[in-house]
Amino acid sequence: MSPPRLLVLRALGLGDLLCGVPALRGLREAHPEHELVLAAPAALAPLAALTGAVDAVLDTAPLAAPASPPPALAVNLHGRGPQSHRALLATRPRRMLAFGAPDVPWDGPRWHPGEHEVRRWCRLLAAYDIPADPARLELEPPPPGAGPAVPGATVIHPGAASAARRWPAARWAAVARAEAEAGRPVVVTGSAGERELAQAVARVAGLGTEAVLAGRTDLLGLAAVVAAAGCVLCGDTGVGHLATAFGVPSVLLFGPTPPDEWGPPPERARHVVLHRGERGDPHADTPDPGLLAITVEDVLEVTAGVSPARLG
Repeated sequence: MSPPRLLVLRALGLGDLLCGVPALRGLREAHPEHELVLAAPAALAPLAALTGAVDAVLDTAPLAAPASPPPALAVNLHGRGPQSHRALLATRPRRMLAFGAPDVPWDGPRWHPGEHEVRRWCRLLAAYDIPADPARLELEPPPPGAGPAVPGATVIHPGAASAARRWPAARWAAVARAEAEAGRPVVVTGSAGERELAQAVARVAGLGTEAVLAGRTDLLGLAAVVAAAGCVLCGDTGVGHLATAFGVPSVLLFGPTPPDEWGPPPERARHVVLHRGERGDPHADTPDPGLLAITVEDVLEVTAGVSPARLG
């Protein structure tokens, strides 16, 4: 007899998955007899496996109804509704846990604007008497050989999903050059679509082509690169969440979105966030003014002291 199915909708990106890990672990422990199926893009499956909480990933596009038989329990970790609520309800679950959405209608706990993304989903579960610890962000390390890891390297990830969150390539190149001149190996990461950007950063920084890992890894390979790194330097992206998940020191540049909503836990001193304290449009087609206010000197000032290995 098949176990009951627990279907969790979070059909978003890398950072979204990693911010949902504590909630996924809470659900796993509250329902050990269930098959926990995560409705998310298939590319995230190898990282979902590193959580130890997910049994399977069901390839699902954002706000699409998961192609699932009726689950015993459905949980909306995707959004506040109504679209995501209706997508889950289309699977005809016996029970659903979700924030309140009057347009559905759905009676649940209230959504709090500005709440940290990790704590939001833990609070949702707590409203249904399911404990979830927001501090449980760590992932198991990727298996050996998962990616072209360079032990102790400074990982520079210049890309981001929107232009508003992309610090200028010339500034990343200046940081990369300074790291290399300090005697630290430097690699530049990114997706296949960001390879040209990564190559430009490496070229201006005076790095060899072997330093460009953009387009040469899948997500698991990227995770392996981050897990082996000495320090990660990036914007408000999923790679920053990977650094948190693997306990790798990081310097994160936030622009339009406050780190109080998406940043690493403030009590973890190895993760340093630079932010000018203002809010902007995270989907704008030009870099956020607050992000541009962060200088190369600002980044270099904190980078040298972030990694414990660099203190001794």
